[in-house]
Amino acid sequence: MASLYTKIMFNFVRYNIIVMTETIVKISQVIPRTVGFSFPQPVDWEIKKGEQWALIGPNGAGKSLMANVLRGGFALRNGSIKWVSKKDDCPNVEMISFKDIHSLTDTRDSYYQQRWQSTENEEMPTGREVLSGKAEDSYVKKIIETLGATELLEKKITFLSSGELRKFLIIRVLVKKPRILILDNPFIGLDAPSRKVLVDLLSQLEDLEKTQAVLLLSNIHDIPETVTHVMPMLALTRYPTYDRSTFMADVSLHQKMFPALSDTVSLPVLETPNERPYEVAFRLEKVNIRYGKRTILEKVEWEARRGEHWSLTGPNGCGKSTLLSLLYADNPQAYANTYYLFDRKRGTGESIWDIKKRIGYVSPEIHLYFRQNVPLLKVVASGFYDSIGLFRPCTSEQEAEALRWMDVFGIKDLKDRLFLTLSSGEQRLALLARAFVKDPDLLILDEPLHGLDERNKKLASNVIERFCARKAKTLVYVTHYPHEMPSLIDHHFKLEKN
Repeated sequence: MASLYTKIMFNFVRYNIIVMTETIVKISQVIPRTVGFSFPQPVDWEIKKGEQWALIGPNGAGKSLMANVLRGGFALRNGSIKWVSKKDDCPNVEMISFKDIHSLTDTRDSYYQQRWQSTENEEMPTGREVLSGKAEDSYVKKIIETLGATELLEKKITFLSSGELRKFLIIRVLVKKPRILILDNPFIGLDAPSRKVLVDLLSQLEDLEKTQAVLLLSNIHDIPETVTHVMPMLALTRYPTYDRSTFMADVSLHQKMFPALSDTVSLPVLETPNERPYEVAFRLEKVNIRYGKRTILEKVEWEARRGEHWSLTGPNGCGKSTLLSLLYADNPQAYANTYYLFDRKRGTGESIWDIKKRIGYVSPEIHLYFRQNVPLLKVVASGFYDSIGLFRPCTSEQEAEALRWMDVFGIKDLKDRLFLTLSSGEQRLALLARAFVKDPDLLILDEPLHGLDERNKKLASNVIERFCARKAKTLVYVTHYPHEMPSLIDHHFKLEKN
């Protein structure tokens, strides 16, 4: 009897030792000390060795809040975070989000148009220089090769596309060999081949340097097969954990998290419609863009006529953003090329503001440079003046129009919230509303659904379709997801990589 008792106790102790050594971190009954928003109930979370997690939920569900708890970003009002490892005092947790692109060069004081000013980028570092001599480390070389990013090493950081920048952010953070790597919507902005190589990298992370990934996702179909555990979140509430296959099969939970749109979208109608006749929205004639020895665009010819709806496609780094910078009158090399906007040859006396007031524009670059923590209404109303960072007073009529568009995108109740306190998806909805407020003739949408959850993607797509169905509205739409392309697209333009 005694020997049996001894054997049972030995196995019990042995089992618990194994469990404890497999645990990486344990979050118990935590409520963070935050201002204005927090979890309504204490949260628990335990991550064990070998697990890869996806936190899934709509925009504003609390995924970033949970991630910041894990990385120790808040003092705690309640509960504890216990790291069960040799690095208890300083757990190595790194997080990558879209906004972290600024950290690559410490250029928070740079400005939106700087990327297109060749003389102001001469002192910018290359990718190799940012890595501070670590590019030849065998571990780092493996990551660079896996991501297909070798050619990025010799490029100036400011000349990388948003997709290329996301790759480089991952490389730079993995140089630190984190124990846990948090990736906030890692697939947005990546073309299909780049998404595949990122999934391949995720499958190799633990073997490379015992790094485990936590993904923050807003779309169910973005959950890669490398994920072992799924944590649904809704309204700042943590739902029970699922394994991936069980979660993917739970359609009723999906519908609860991302309910279908109940009403048809109704768009504001101007009392006095804009009457700005034109036949050709833009025409490019053998356009060339070069920076030093690098040719970005060569002999590009493209004409979009009044009321046409175009897709613009091509791989990361092919020059799509550079081309759009010409159309939006941001690129100074416009004056060295022949092209027309709204029937008028560029450089014949019109101001850039004459051009911009007829264009609604959303892009990852614009999103990056909204860094002032101002009320959301001011951000949306800045669309009347096409300003980034400078917020001019608006008339009461303009504010009313901005609020109407905020209501369309479901963010009117957030009008007084500070921009930087919102999720990236909520910020993107505000920038979409900003693009529509002046009833533009030409709508340029570069990855417009970037960071939106499934319901808000449907909402935004509905708005875009209905607006562009109006008479004389011209559209240029960029996305790396073919299924997101609006159904009214009737023309296609594809760029190849030089």
